[in-house]
Amino acid sequence: MRIGNASALAMVAVSLCIDGLVGPAHAQTAVEKSQPYLWRNVAVIAGGFVDGLIFSPARKGLAFARTDIGGAYRWDAGPRRWTPLNDWAGGKDGNLLGCESIGVDPSSADRFYLALGTYTADWSSNGAIMRTADGGKTWKRTDVPFKMGGNEDGRSAGERLQVDPNLGSVLLMGTRNNGLWRSDDGGARWAQVTTFPVTGRTNGVGVVFEVFDRRSGPRGKPTPVIYAAVSQQGPGLYRSADGGATWQPVAGQPTGLLPHQGAMAADGSLILTYGDAPGPNGMSGGAVWKLDTRAGTWKDITPSHGSFGYAGLALDLAHPGTLMVSTMDRWSVGDTLFRSRDGGATWSDIAPKGVNDWSLTPYLTFGGASAKFGWWIGALAIDPFEPGHVLYGTGATVWASDDVTAADSGKPTHWKVGAAGIEETAVITLVSPPAGAHLLSGMGDIGGFRHTDLTLSPAAGMFTNPVFGNADSIDVAELAPDIVVRVGRGGRQTGAISHDNGATWKPFLTEPVRGGGQRGGGGGSVALGADGAAIVWLQGGALSYSHDGGATWQACAGAAGPRGDVVADRKTPGVFYAMAAGKLVASTDAGATFAARGALPKGSQRLKAAPGRAGDLWVTCGAEGVYHSTDGGTSFVRAGELANADQIGFGRASPGHEYPALYVTGQTRTGASGVFRSDDIGATWVRINDDAHQYGYSGQAVTGDPRIYGRVYMGSNGRGILAADPAPR
Repeated sequence: MRIGNASALAMVAVSLCIDGLVGPAHAQTAVEKSQPYLWRNVAVIAGGFVDGLIFSPARKGLAFARTDIGGAYRWDAGPRRWTPLNDWAGGKDGNLLGCESIGVDPSSADRFYLALGTYTADWSSNGAIMRTADGGKTWKRTDVPFKMGGNEDGRSAGERLQVDPNLGSVLLMGTRNNGLWRSDDGGARWAQVTTFPVTGRTNGVGVVFEVFDRRSGPRGKPTPVIYAAVSQQGPGLYRSADGGATWQPVAGQPTGLLPHQGAMAADGSLILTYGDAPGPNGMSGGAVWKLDTRAGTWKDITPSHGSFGYAGLALDLAHPGTLMVSTMDRWSVGDTLFRSRDGGATWSDIAPKGVNDWSLTPYLTFGGASAKFGWWIGALAIDPFEPGHVLYGTGATVWASDDVTAADSGKPTHWKVGAAGIEETAVITLVSPPAGAHLLSGMGDIGGFRHTDLTLSPAAGMFTNPVFGNADSIDVAELAPDIVVRVGRGGRQTGAISHDNGATWKPFLTEPVRGGGQRGGGGGSVALGADGAAIVWLQGGALSYSHDGGATWQACAGAAGPRGDVVADRKTPGVFYAMAAGKLVASTDAGATFAARGALPKGSQRLKAAPGRAGDLWVTCGAEGVYHSTDGGTSFVRAGELANADQIGFGRASPGHEYPALYVTGQTRTGASGVFRSDDIGATWVRINDDAHQYGYSGQAVTGDPRIYGRVYMGSNGRGILAADPAPR
């Protein structure tokens, strides 16, 4: 496989099993109307924390990846891309998009498991364990009575979900707050192992991995010797010699550090990585230790001590003594990989001679001259069929090498981005201009992008000059689309203007201030007048305007308690609208003053202005649906039968119609959630996604394309930007 640039236990039994096929084979929910659409990602490629990588020992060319908020993936060697596995998670199951762990059956390439759940907070739902016996074509689901935290501290620890290599019907699952769980029927039913020393709430990280000592028993029977680790300073490692019936802490183990990952070497040594915090942040110390499981003796094999921890671990089982580990939070010089061929007696540092090729994803330079070797390296895997082939994950991507063995003779290793198909960005806002680029996006952590080709990660990388972490709002001048503004957070400057449709940027010379000279803090909502002459920026609970491209700012008068969105009339220059104190307020003097127009509908959330029409406004109102105004906000009328509306956008009108097509994320009166289109000004709506394409939560952002009828762009919280077009009839 090449992944590179081709782009009799004491238990408390519970009734848990809710079996059924889910995913692509599941029937579509009945709605009033639906239309088949073809869904795909707009290419950014990765863009978030890839916290787990696993090669299957059962089939060459098969691997799995998990992400903290973007689900799980399977590597498909044919198209040489990662394929998402749980895009069906949505609506009430949105919490299941996050993946806590992946369980791979060493004896069957087609049988694997997903432990799903993003958060353990009181408001989040319990987790679920999905299982497939046909490589992911169909799935069965078991809801479990505990929560998982795929996007919480310690998420690169693991793997928590393990399959007994001698008897595939036996599985163990380490939980964050409910101890160790076991299934004896291939994952259909689960029960807590009450004899395990940790059965209740711990530090929120809990049981992080289990290791079956395959050599301790024959095939066809449960493995007798099992190790399990808990993220606590001591004791952290436990052993069972009777298949999990009883457990004892392992004698002589390190204390003061938290186990992160563990694996059994071919010679029977158990290797563990440790940190002084669960990670991925906060590690300021760590170690690597080896346990001789026959003699019961420990040895510190840490490659280098410093103000950082150790997380990733990979063993070359075909070559005893060969292993690799990764640092975590080595911020001073960047994280690295260490490689040993003598069981940890000596090590080579990979990064200094590592040659990285980021051409597939230019944004990885973050506006600089080159991409870092990595940070937050918690995922690391050696291909069991090709020992030179190694993958590691970072806080932003996956890197792949085919020549890691070159390091054994002191030569450079070469790495390419190996994340094609993984799209993990959290999208905040989307704009499709009437001319120029088809899509401008604002994202969390990596700013945003200008896409002229939806199939490629933009060659220019992310928005720069300035670079800021989150781009919260973008607007294009409707009548002069070369003029674009964006605002955000996480940088020294938090606003910028472009005069070439977002290709290049200049930061605002100044930024608005509030009372006492305090800056507004960035972020918020920004609107650009239809002709590009005026900018209105809502941030920090105040409205400000600029008539000179952001060189100077003044406070807008007349709008008390503005919130949510400020928008520009898409036809009339100098006219702006905002939500404030339960009313729609408007300005006709380029933002200098605002005055009340009328009451906002109950539950008003998002405000948008329709292109090509003066005074044409739409408001989404959550459970109250969507409302329309044609008189600049003086009055609003409910449109259609959507029972819930989150976000709204506009696209090219359908053939024979003049009014733009409408796109809404929400829910119908029959309970179907998803993305909806209206071609008749909101009188009727058609669902354009299906139950296989829900992407966790589809209420991040939505817009149509003003030049292509039927095309919709949708932002997700962890599955990137989705684009869809009507399926051919």
